[in-house]
Amino acid sequence: MAMAATTSVRVGVISDTHGLLRPEAVRALRGVDLIVHAGDIGTPDVLDGLRAIARVTAVRGNNDRGTWARALPEHETIRVAGARIHVIHDVKELRGDLGEVDVVVSGHSHRPGIVDREGTLFLNPGSAGPRRFTLPVTVAHLVIRAGMPRARIIALATR
Repeated sequence: MAMAATTSVRVGVISDTHGLLRPEAVRALRGVDLIVHAGDIGTPDVLDGLRAIARVTAVRGNNDRGTWARALPEHETIRVAGARIHVIHDVKELRGDLGEVDVVVSGHSHRPGIVDREGTLFLNPGSAGPRRFTLPVTVAHLVIRAGMPRARIIALATR
């Protein structure tokens, strides 16, 4: 999937929904140009709900099972506004040289984080699904302008 390099593109990033698409997550993702789901989706209904907001790129997580999940790739690299984004559920599963990847999006740990490692932005949006332990419930926004990515974590106000 390629998107024009000359524009600013807003990407909503979500992971570890585990079958729960919270209304707070839907609100946080409204207005984005693309949604990336980094796995542990839970049910195809979650993807349908996200597709009602924007186009979706999704990868399979370790808890995604069934025919619908087998159709999803384990990892995928997309180009958005001049930036290459590699999506994988568990960052520990990265293998080999990714070439000139600008952003690695992953989930799995349920811990949100943004880290720059030698010019590559590693983004984990955390978990937007059922709360796990005392970890926050979060999504992320990734803005790419002229190939330059910037990310921020968004804590969801949950009940």
